[in-house]
Order: sequence, then C-alpha cells, then structure tokens
Amino acid sequence: MAKKKKEKKIVAASPRLEGTGIAVPNEATEATSRYPDVYFMHKTGAMADWERLGDRRILFRGAQDASLLVEVYSPEVIRFRYAVSAPFSQEPSYALIEPDQEERVLFEIKEAGNFITISTGKLKCKIAKIDLQLQIYDAESGQLLLEEAVPFSARSTIMNGLEYLKVSLRARTGEKYLGLGDKTCPMDLRGHALQNWNTDSFGYQKDTDPLYRSIPFYYSLYKGKAYGLFLHSSWKTHFDFDATGAGVTAFWTEGGEMDYFFIYGPELTAVNRRYMDLTGKPELAPLWALGFHQCRWSYYPESRVRELAAEFRERSIPCDAVYLDIDYMDGYRCFTWNKDYFPDPKKLIADLKKDGFQTVVMIDPGIRVDPDYEVYKSGTEQDVFCRRPSGEVMTGPVWPSKCVFPDYTDPRVRAWWADQYEEMYADQEVSGFWNDMNEPAVFKVNHLTFPDHVLHHYEGFGADHRKAHNIYGQQMSRATYEGLKKHQPEKRPFVLTRATFSGGQRYAALWTGDNIASWEHLRLANIQCQRLSISGFSFVGTDIGGFVDVPAGELLVRWLQLAVFHPVFRIHSMGNNVDGASEAEAEMVQEAERLNRLDQEPWAFGDPFTDQARTAIEFRYILLPYIYTYFQRASTLGDPMLKPLSFFDQTDQEALKRESEFIFGDHLLVCPILKPGTKTITTYLPKGEWYDFHRATPFIGGQKVRLRTRPDRLPVLVRAGSVIPTYPVQQYTDELEIHHVGLRAYFGSLDESLWYVDAGEGYDYREGGYRLASFSTVATEKGFLIRQEVTGDFQPTATAYRIKLFGMPFDALSLKVDGAETHFSQLPLKVLVVEIPLDFGEMEVLF
Repeated sequence: MAKKKKEKKIVAASPRLEGTGIAVPNEATEATSRYPDVYFMHKTGAMADWERLGDRRILFRGAQDASLLVEVYSPEVIRFRYAVSAPFSQEPSYALIEPDQEERVLFEIKEAGNFITISTGKLKCKIAKIDLQLQIYDAESGQLLLEEAVPFSARSTIMNGLEYLKVSLRARTGEKYLGLGDKTCPMDLRGHALQNWNTDSFGYQKDTDPLYRSIPFYYSLYKGKAYGLFLHSSWKTHFDFDATGAGVTAFWTEGGEMDYFFIYGPELTAVNRRYMDLTGKPELAPLWALGFHQCRWSYYPESRVRELAAEFRERSIPCDAVYLDIDYMDGYRCFTWNKDYFPDPKKLIADLKKDGFQTVVMIDPGIRVDPDYEVYKSGTEQDVFCRRPSGEVMTGPVWPSKCVFPDYTDPRVRAWWADQYEEMYADQEVSGFWNDMNEPAVFKVNHLTFPDHVLHHYEGFGADHRKAHNIYGQQMSRATYEGLKKHQPEKRPFVLTRATFSGGQRYAALWTGDNIASWEHLRLANIQCQRLSISGFSFVGTDIGGFVDVPAGELLVRWLQLAVFHPVFRIHSMGNNVDGASEAEAEMVQEAERLNRLDQEPWAFGDPFTDQARTAIEFRYILLPYIYTYFQRASTLGDPMLKPLSFFDQTDQEALKRESEFIFGDHLLVCPILKPGTKTITTYLPKGEWYDFHRATPFIGGQKVRLRTRPDRLPVLVRAGSVIPTYPVQQYTDELEIHHVGLRAYFGSLDESLWYVDAGEGYDYREGGYRLASFSTVATEKGFLIRQEVTGDFQPTATAYRIKLFGMPFDALSLKVDGAETHFSQLPLKVLVVEIPLDFGEMEVLF
C-alpha cells in the first residue's frame, strides 16, 4: 500500500524579524488558505556602486533589489530614501513645501575601508559597504546619534505587492522619544507601539490608537542632544518605540518608498524649527480667531442663535464667534441653508457681526446624492467624485444615507471645491469654515472609511485609497483655504479641520475631535495639545468640557482655565442630537436631557461656576496681546506656542519626566488642575527664578513646590525678568479702542520679551504694517532697567504703556524714563505702577 504523500506547508517569514525584536503586522507564520500568497523579502545587500548626483544627492546601488538615495538638505538635515525594484518616485509632496530654489550644500564624501562617510560640518553619516547600514554622529563631539540595528528590509507578496518597508534603530538606555502628533499615551513615547491612519474616533479613550490625524514626526533626546525623524509617507505607518524592551525602535510604512528625514538640533527647539522649514508654518490668524468661541451640535433655529448671542452680551461674558453645526443645512446638503430655520442667513450674520460675533459654519466632504442639489449636479457634470476601479462613483453613508466624495488630490477638483465657498464667504460673509468628517469618515462600514481600492488622481500620478487616505483631510482643508483666499483675498482665512497630515498646519487650525466630558479627558487634552504643538500644529484646541456626555460645573471651569492657553479656545458639545449615534450614545443623551443638563454654555451650571467661567474667559482677553505675539512667532519661526518642560531645559532630568505643567510662549509656566476638589498641587519649576503671575510671590526653580489653588484660576508662573503685555477686558477682540497697553514686568534679568501688534486682519503686516516691541531687563541691587527696541511702521491706537512692576526687592526712590525723572504711584510694598509713553527707549527704577 502506497504511503500518502505528506502535504507541504508554505511558511512565511518569522513574525519577529531576526535581530530586531519588533513584530510586524500581516506576517503569517503558516498558510491558511487553499492558495496561500507567496512573499518576497527585499534588502539592499552589499553596496554594488555609488555615484554623486548633482549638488546634494548620492545614490547607493545595492547588490540585491533595493537602492538608497541620500540627499543633504542642509548641514543638519539629511534625507534617506529606499526604493525597491523600481526607480525613485518623482511625485510631488503634500507635506513638504517647495523651496524658492534648491540650495547648494557643501559636504564631503570619503571612501575608506568598510565605510563611505558623508560629512556636512555638523554631521557625519557612515554607510557600511557590506549592507548599507547607517550610523550618524555629531561631527564636533563625535557622539553617536543614530544607529541602525539591522539593515533596511521590505516585504512584498504576489497578491498585495509591497506590504511594508522598514527601518530599525538602536534604542539606547535613557533615550526618550517625543512628538508623533496626536497620541494619548504618556509624553515619552518609549514603550509604546503606535500607528498613523486617520480614523473617526468618536469617544476615544486614553489607549485609542490611531486617532484623527497622521503626523509621522518624532524627536529623540539622548545625553542632552536631540534629533527629529520625519517619515515622509502618506501610507499607513507604524512606530514601535522599544515596545518589546529589546532595545530597538522601528518604523515602517505599508507601501511606496521608505523615505525619511534625519533632522539634527542638537536643541529640541532647533529640531522643531527645521521641521517647520520643511513642512511649512501656519498663516497668521485673524485676531478674532484667538478669542473665545461657542459651539454645540446644534444651535438652531435663528431665534436660538440670537438668544445665545444676546445672553453672552447681557452676562458680560466675552465671545468672538458662534458656530453652526450640520443642522443649519438643508437636509445635510453642504453649502445650503435650511430656510425654515434660517430664512435670511445674510441678515443674521450681519446682525451678529454688529454685536461682535463672527459666524463659523461646518462643511463636510460627503455630498448628498440628489439630482436636484446644485453641488451634486455640478460635481457630477465636472466628474469630481472619487471612483472605484470599475469606474463606478464611490458612494457611502455619512449624515445623508448616500453620499459621494470629492477627490481633493486633483487640482481641478480643489478649484471646483474652492468655488463652492463663494456665496457663503463673499456674499453672505460667513467668517470661517469648519471641515469635519474628513478622515474621511463613512458610517456603517467595517473600517469607517473608503475601501482600499477607491482611486485618486494624486496630482496625475494615480493612487488607491491606501496611499491617499491620510492626506484626504489635509487636501480638503487646502481646497477650503484656497477658496477663501480666492474669494476674499484681503482677509486672512480661518479654517478648522479634524483630519490632517504633516504640512496641514499651512491651511487650517486643528481640534482634537470627539472627546468625553471627564477629568481623564481633561488630562488627555493637556497632553494632546502639547504634543500637537511640538509636532507642527500650534493652532490647536479641544472641545472644552467634552463633546460626549455632560461635565460638572467644576470640570467645565477647570477645562476653560486650561484652554485659555490653547490657541483654539472653543466650547463644543454634543447637545441633544442622536442622529447617527449608537444605541448607547442615544441613551446617554436622553439621560442628560432628563436631568436638564444638555447645555454647555459658560453659564450652564449657575453660580459660582458662571462667575468662574467668566473670569477664565476674561483672562484669555487680558492675555490676548501675549498670545497673538507668540502666534506671530509660530507663523514666522515655527516655534510651538505651548510646549512641555523638556523644551525649556532639555538637560533637566526632572523636567523631562513632567507632562502636566507646560510653557506657553517663552515666559509663562502653566500648572493645570486635573482632578476634582484640588486644594493644593505639587508642581516642578525649571531652573531659574519664577514669580506667581498674580501675586508676584517669588520662587526658586530647579525644585518641586506646593501651591495653593483657587477655584477661579490656575496657578500661572512667570520667568523673572519677563515683560508681559496685557489688554483690558473686552467683550470681543476689537470692541475697544485701546489707549493704554499694560506691561507686567517682573524683577530679574532677561534678554528678550516681545509684544507684536498689527491690524488684526488683512496683510499689511507683510509690508511693514506691524509693530514689534522687544524688551530687555537688567536687575541689580541698585535698580531695575527696562529697554525697548521697536521695529515696523504700524501705529496702534494706544499711546502709552501702563507698567506694573512686580517683585521689587526694595522701595523705589526714583524713576527715570529716557533719562528724565517721572512720577509714579506707590501700590502695596515693592509693586509699582507707572504710565509712560509708548515710544520710550529706557526706563530705570532706582532703589
């Protein structure tokens, strides 16, 4: 009897690549179907040859089927690209800005022994001939900055093509990782495995990953030196920051090329600026966009909106903008109005503007399928909607049961989309637009978005949705931004988006999505906004109080107090809407309705919370000149407006552990209160001298201190020597003609404090229509000196400073302004108030 032939199993690669300790998704260990896929592993192998291409590129050809292209962008920035069995792509980038001209960078290439070394003056990059593994060193100190753990590898299958391209790096003991955009894990990413795939994450939790945005950029900090790594890929990407404890950090992309930038500091702030130079900076916002904004799902009809606006003014609670969610539309048709609710939107918007309110409305990418709907008709005629490989237009449910979706990767479609804003923006004078659901979100499907096979134009190069998904929301906000620029070119656009990608800061502000009314989410809001700010998105905020569920009065107030220091300062809540919600979500809303606790306006919880909420919002308007100054710095230098303590002192080991406190601008240390009933908090002060903002109590830094809390404000501290500009409280940003600008000066010595001012709207500032005052301070035992230098031609309405001097160690004997003695008022001991001309050059207090 013949023996039965044993069936041969086809076994794939080990799920743990040898020598890395990193598990890679989608690697089967055994065939599971009748016709198993066949995989191929790709490597560079030994170097076959190399050549220099032009002024800044070097091509290394591998002996196997992968090649490495090295591009020196600057002495501190080097780009590495790996292509597998194909030429390097010529596609344009959605993340990178195009420089006016390609700069020539001087560097040396030396071939010696087993290595080829590229020297830029700041960096030395060694490439091993045997396998093209990389090492990067600080050229001056010789410190090893980056080292590959194993050579580059990639995998493809017959069914799927390329499945991943991967780089693995040594994770040194003590190395910390920061950034990566919007993640809810602790500030130090080490020990976490994360991915980037824009996802509608309603009611996300602290361990939810991924979220709405993809920002594949992180910082490494080791032995006081920092570098950044930007994975330039729009595909789904993965990052493993030594999650297995094997001493390896790895990143991989599920298609395309392996393309990443090494960005050296060695300061964290320098890494940030160089990343922003690559991906672009946000445009200076209109001043009103930095005021307080009120939103809910949804304010309607018109009478309810008018009541809301009137109540803000009657209660003297400042507010600059009211938002209209999807219910203002006619049957969820974007760019339309429900005439039963809003019979004359143009008049409503004009009336609101007279009372100091800007109007912001939501626009989604899902366009309702309706032959009588003009946007759908024109889009169909111009063939702007995404299609499947069969040629069929892709449809799916969002708020309407059947929607089509513009392909924003086509310049022709972006131009069509831009023109849809003309009536609302130019004629009806809506002030800003809020792009939502643009991950893109699709309801009632397994993975809540387009199928992978949906096709995109991709600037003429063609791609399926796997490649276009992460940039879909970014390109929607780009098309919106370009529409606003086109139809009111004299105005600064305001666009708020939920989904985006690296570089999206050029087009839109960001909020963190559908969070929950809980103390845990207040803590997450604090971490998320710090992390997004150092990842390129300073113009960021959260749904204050939580979108899902209803906060207690104390929670809403503490969230408002924190959000004073978030550039997007907006309450937004779910209200009583249950459309599209799950059964559990609907029950939650109905329970809130039963308790009559659906409103989330600043007065919703009565006294004392109304007064506390008002005080928080007023503090925002008091600090407005300081906040606007640092927005201008973000738009010109790329500096993050809020940042963790590590950005203040990256050598301070205690500061590196902290994630609650943060620095706002360059001079304010904010200490959020993140638990209910808190009477005191322990906070860490970085090195130096600090003062309590309000009472000027002095503190010595480099230690933990215990601070008493108050229900009406957060502990905020100021660096010694700082000069902080302030405005009087206004009900909206241009309500008052300001004649005196406050300056709060704290005893100490500091090289630079700033106050920037311009018209708050328009582009005259680009032609010198601004005023930038730079203050320096010198403190001695004999006196306190403030010097001012001014650039720019703008003439503000203010003619004088009202200066408050805090922390004076002795009583003042005399005060000189530009050499001449002047009078001053004596306040409580060692706190002085003096009024001096706006154009002073030097002010000196003598003890």
